Amino acid sequence: MTAAAQVFVHRDKDEMARAAAARLVARIVDAQSARGSASVVLTGGRNGNGLLSALASSTGRDSIDFSRLELWWGDERFLPEGDPERNVTQAREALLDSVPLDPARVHVMAPSDGAYGNDVEAAAEAYEAELASASRPEDHASVPSFDVLLLGVGPDTHVASLFPEHPGVRETERMVVGVHGAPKPPPVRISLTLPAIRAAREVWLLAAGEDKAHAVALALSDAGEVQAPAAGAYGRSRTLWLLDDAAAAKLPKDLYPPLS
Repeated sequence: MTAAAQVFVHRDKDEMARAAAARLVARIVDAQSARGSASVVLTGGRNGNGLLSALASSTGRDSIDFSRLELWWGDERFLPEGDPERNVTQAREALLDSVPLDPARVHVMAPSDGAYGNDVEAAAEAYEAELASASRPEDHASVPSFDVLLLGVGPDTHVASLFPEHPGVRETERMVVGVHGAPKPPPVRISLTLPAIRAAREVWLLAAGEDKAHAVALALSDAGEVQAPAAGAYGRSRTLWLLDDAAAAKLPKDLYPPLS
């Protein structure tokens, strides 16, 4: 946990999703006002999709100019196009199909039946090249300086598809890697690495439910990032942990203010 990390605890997962959606609207609108466009890295899982569903039903979504929103993904399951388990499939259902996005600004990781076939390494290299082509001289890495990068936190402290002790979490040079033998199915995935994650202006980590309480407490302690990947996920300007009461149950109460 960096000095800039802030912890916000909400009553339950639905309240957390609504609050996170409202916070995301404000951040996107601010970025679009300041620079003309905004970039967000999406995450899958129940909390990432819960945020998108909350955004879809919020009145605040009309404040966003979706044609000037750049979307990327932190990871993807290497499955065929349209597979219901793919993060992009779930994101489209939750929000993306109902808003006027510019298709050229929606950067999807390749499926297993796409241009690279079942070669996950080639697919990862292609996404890395796409990120590099979108970065500018003023960015801090060969990826764009994302305005907000969203991450769900797994019960084992994994973020994106970076799992404890796996090769991907140890990567220091590459921005995107192919993942083999993931302990959570499907075993083959594509993932941003910690260097890519840490290029973001803001990183928001989402966790809800009692099954996440141990992971949250471990990541917000002095755990190392190889053993607890979530501990190595932080932004250049700001890091937010957005939790519900159950996920925060094992944290010391002095870590976050009352009624936050």
